[in-house]
Amino acid sequence: MVNISSQQLAELLIGVARAQQAIVEAAESQRVGFKGHLAAALQTAARSRSTGHTPTLMDFPSRVLLAHQGRSGPDLEQITRDLEALLAQQT
Repeated sequence: MVNISSQQLAELLIGVARAQQAIVEAAESQRVGFKGHLAAALQTAARSRSTGHTPTLMDFPSRVLLAHQGRSGPDLEQITRDLEALLAQQT
């Protein structure tokens, strides 16, 4: 069995989100305004607007993709810390 570190998993999630972001950019180039609709849908999926909602591992990939929507993109160290905190809640 291969053990994967939190940082390796965070890097993998960021890579997947980068691939998803490429699809978003392609869709935006075909239909202006797509990103605006996507952002709202992602916020719902990530439950980032839910007050009192504790983030879960199921919310996390959407949150990583949301981070790609920003100007600076996701921060590997922050993603790793967030992931470790979520994994700690699971035990």
